[in-house]
Amino acid sequence: MSTEILNKDILRGGQFLVKETKCEDVFTLEDLNEEQRMMRESTKEFVDRELWAHWERFENKDYAYTQECMKKAGDLGFLSIAVPEQYGGMGMGFVSTMLVCDYISGATGSFSTAFGAHTGIGTLPITLYGTEEQKKKYVPKLATGEWFGAYCLTEPGAGSDANSGKTKAVLSKDKKYYSISGQKMWISNAGFCNLFIVFARIEDDKYITGFIVENDPKNGISLGEEEKKLGIHSSSTRQVFFNETKVPVENMLSERGNGFKIAMNSLNVGRIKLAAACLEAQRRVLKEGVRYANERIQFKTPIINFGAIKAKIAQMAINTYAGESACYRAARNIEERIAIRNSEGNTHQEAELKGVEEYAIECSILKVAVSEDVQNTTDEGIQILGGMGFSAEAPMEKAWRDARISRIYEGTNEINRMLAVGMLIKKAVKGHVDLLGPATAVGEELMGIPSFDAPDFSVLFAEEKDLIARLKKVFLMVSGSAVQKFGPDLDAHQQLLLAAADILIEIYMAESTLLRTEKNAKRFGEEAQATQIAMTRLYLYEAVDIVIKKGKEAIVSFAEGDEQRMMLMGLKRFTKYTNMPNVVALRNQIADKVAADNDYIFDDIKA
Repeated sequence: MSTEILNKDILRGGQFLVKETKCEDVFTLEDLNEEQRMMRESTKEFVDRELWAHWERFENKDYAYTQECMKKAGDLGFLSIAVPEQYGGMGMGFVSTMLVCDYISGATGSFSTAFGAHTGIGTLPITLYGTEEQKKKYVPKLATGEWFGAYCLTEPGAGSDANSGKTKAVLSKDKKYYSISGQKMWISNAGFCNLFIVFARIEDDKYITGFIVENDPKNGISLGEEEKKLGIHSSSTRQVFFNETKVPVENMLSERGNGFKIAMNSLNVGRIKLAAACLEAQRRVLKEGVRYANERIQFKTPIINFGAIKAKIAQMAINTYAGESACYRAARNIEERIAIRNSEGNTHQEAELKGVEEYAIECSILKVAVSEDVQNTTDEGIQILGGMGFSAEAPMEKAWRDARISRIYEGTNEINRMLAVGMLIKKAVKGHVDLLGPATAVGEELMGIPSFDAPDFSVLFAEEKDLIARLKKVFLMVSGSAVQKFGPDLDAHQQLLLAAADILIEIYMAESTLLRTEKNAKRFGEEAQATQIAMTRLYLYEAVDIVIKKGKEAIVSFAEGDEQRMMLMGLKRFTKYTNMPNVVALRNQIADKVAADNDYIFDDIKA
């Protein structure tokens, strides 16, 4: 990492809400270096050859083929991108690990799940929390695909409440091993893994503890049958039963009672990687949809010429572009924070953990936004293909089924919405993000007389930037008043938190999209970025509608009388357009560009 990066004033997690981000400071897909572009191409070649060409095998529950493809991915180095070099990995930066996760995940959710479970929650807990002996023993095998990993956290009575697990770990009389007994469920890769990361409770500890457990059926480990699932058919998903499974004391992961922290920090990484894993799926679905629409003739014209189809194509493109913009913005922030930690003398483990943990709010935002976008994109993909989209003979309906799980794992979207707002408030209490000052200023602004001066919106995105700044005021107004009213009891008002989270999500996604386009318009020219400018304006227009709806819902849920009227007036003031965009014209412009390209190509344009 360059000295310039180390000296740069990088925003902390959540500070995007109260501090300005310059477009020059965000990372975009257009900033990929030559090595990263070559890595992307090799990843796409592997996916086209081994995964996309054989999608029927994944739909037919060919678990052996998933394992075979994972072996091939290991041989090509794809499993080792994030692993430090001293443990047999490539030791690449966070952006590069996101890039591979993105492009390797779009062909089938079965392989995407196996890849994510192995490289993420199956390997990272050891690289980030393991002792030197544990890392030397296990990580090189996991990096090459000689061994595969799985993660055993969920139990029949412990899902979102991860720390409530009943699995027990009992220390032997000679204190040489722990005996683990319990049941885990929904365990990805269980059918072919060599190693489990298992969470169990020692005695009556408040928090669970992590263990590295080798998969040996002779050691009290048995598996349930493969689960019958809506999607990800060839992702091995089984229950795992431990019956007095002996685990050497040296296989405890980190310290006793540190399991909940391990689980939560592993999920932070998993959330942003899951968002990235949804991007290529959207690109491929859009490609299939637009190519079909260009070829399908009805009423003597290709259906791509119909406005109803154009609206769908435009929306799919916008959501994909916004997801890319936000994911790679956050990935670079994490990479830069890791570099700063390293420069300060932190170990690899400390730097990686704190770097990702710093942006846990953004990780939750991305997980929610992109997982819901991929569901909507696949749904519209089916609609464009009509009856053919509903047929299992075409790959569209399997993409829809595979996408559905992304809103559930790595923490449900409901949990992640509440986490995003809750973590932001905790950061404010700790003084990491100053919400009180800006929220107070918004309250004073509401009491004052609004300015009637005509603003100068002659520069590109001047009005859009002003509008995003005002959307931030909506969040500060709603959350500030809610915190003041409910204090520590705010957690009990889940529907209010969900509404506030949706406002927060739209702010981050819209701003990320704008910053990417602004940066590229400055270096490549506005004409070259005409479609991206249209996508940015349309995304913001729709974000404003969501903020209005959710803001109103939140305000009337807790405010009454004069307070309610004042806040509703503030909501109207903060979401007002001076120059309303022509939504239909923007949609047509975007759809016509995608139709002409017969593909989604905005992830690979330098100019």
